[in-house]
Amino acid sequence: MQEWLRRLNDVFPVRYVSWLVCGVLAAYFGGQWLAHGAPPWPALAAVALTGLGFRDRFQAKRSVLRNYPVIGHLRYLLEYIRPEIRQYFLESDSDAAPFSRQQRSLVYQRAKGDPDKRPFGTQKDVLAPGYEWINHSLAPSHIESKDFRVTIGGNRAKPYSASVFNISAMSFGALSANAILALNAGARRGGFAHDTGEGSISVHHRVHGGDLIWEIGSGYFGCRDEAGRFSPDKFQAAASDPQVKLIEIKLSQGAKPGHGGVLPGPKVTIEIAQARGVAEGVDCVSPAAHSAFSTPIELMQFVDRLRNLSGGKPTGFKLCIGHPWEWFAICKAMVETGITPDFIVVDGGEGGTGAAPLEFTDHVGAPLQEGLLLVHNTLVGLDLRDQIRIGCAGKIISAFDIARAMAMGADWCNSARGFMFALGCIQAQTCHTGNCPTGVATQDPVRQEALVVPDKAERVYHFHQNTLHALKELVQAAGLQHPGEITASHIVRRTRDHEVRLLSNLLPFVPRGALLRDDLEVHSVFKTYWPAASADSFSPNLRRTTTP
Repeated sequence: MQEWLRRLNDVFPVRYVSWLVCGVLAAYFGGQWLAHGAPPWPALAAVALTGLGFRDRFQAKRSVLRNYPVIGHLRYLLEYIRPEIRQYFLESDSDAAPFSRQQRSLVYQRAKGDPDKRPFGTQKDVLAPGYEWINHSLAPSHIESKDFRVTIGGNRAKPYSASVFNISAMSFGALSANAILALNAGARRGGFAHDTGEGSISVHHRVHGGDLIWEIGSGYFGCRDEAGRFSPDKFQAAASDPQVKLIEIKLSQGAKPGHGGVLPGPKVTIEIAQARGVAEGVDCVSPAAHSAFSTPIELMQFVDRLRNLSGGKPTGFKLCIGHPWEWFAICKAMVETGITPDFIVVDGGEGGTGAAPLEFTDHVGAPLQEGLLLVHNTLVGLDLRDQIRIGCAGKIISAFDIARAMAMGADWCNSARGFMFALGCIQAQTCHTGNCPTGVATQDPVRQEALVVPDKAERVYHFHQNTLHALKELVQAAGLQHPGEITASHIVRRTRDHEVRLLSNLLPFVPRGALLRDDLEVHSVFKTYWPAASADSFSPNLRRTTTP
């Protein structure tokens, strides 16, 4: 049955059946009316629905209606009537699966430029453990611009002034061509950065000229030789493009850390093959580990090599924290070699925009809070924090999400699924099937036509701008001038029914230079694993550790 439907769908998309049925009914009832004097209303209704289908298919605002003429209106009808029949729906506004309706609605409203006001106060249970807020000031500040910036690689030949809110890594191939075009056009207009993902720089990334963070994964796509190894010449040629602002080595990602990937040959189109530097129609393999380095010291040397080959562009790496001793080994390599990355992006284990094995999705990789704190604390303990900027990603949607991440040590935040929602994603969770209903995560040329680039680029831009406007209001309310001034002392968390604590008192923070003084008592993770780490190897010397 499924094979029959697949073959039928290749000839005539099954999702158009409701529209076709309306046309057939219009012809039938029209014939009955004209030939036998039947009542005209059924014919007129069917004609109206057929006309509605034409309008849906060719309008530019709503991707769902372009892909699902006529029947797609059921989604908007249910959304419209839902407040009146809320008790009959299984999902509440605050249920996260993985993003709540409230979170998605916030993005949709900001992307469309609609007011994000709410009557009758918060819908959150402010007495529930885990509820958080930012303390306000009786002397609020006034900030002229919401264009908050952070300089990355300030002492390099080509430093970059980045927005504090950017598009996280999503590859062409995982996302459609139209999605990439819209994201980059929105980034260009808003002056923020667009991470290419490990799929490298495609022709679609170049059309609008938005700032790019070029992510270099273990497959070295876009800078590989025929054997799949790193090619300095190809890297240098691509990195010299003025559109490329940052170079990011991907060590691991939140969706599936420690796991490689394969893009099956049938999905490797000519465009994907050209972007990645692989053969069309042949399985595209992304190994689980890099071949250009095998030790922490070699990683630091690779960072320095890419920085020099790119002409002094800020270079860093992205990782999801796993074994603490491996991260400590990288830090010891920084100290031993004197080579530091210009930035580090911490990916939370809760992240991910594509398909990942279930056990990886649920049980591998440190969540953003723990990973970000460990990276920030270690750099502070080594007195390297001022030299290295920290970005982060992991279910960051709102201005408060950004503020909280910066309170824990981030300099800027990236969002993947937030910008996917801005493109029209409805969280159908069919990204891995190629049947995305809104044309965001598919290579189907017909489905992705539903995503109208100029309209969605505007929504990407507005989502970014309105989120920064909300962030400005939070910063002003706290009496500050820049979100970088937000600390853990500004965020309060309810721990019990009758107890609240500042994050600065709840979470561990390391004094500056503590690790240089061998003060390992600042946190048990340092006491246990710092002695086991070596700049010469990612493997631990467990004989030097104590029992956890």
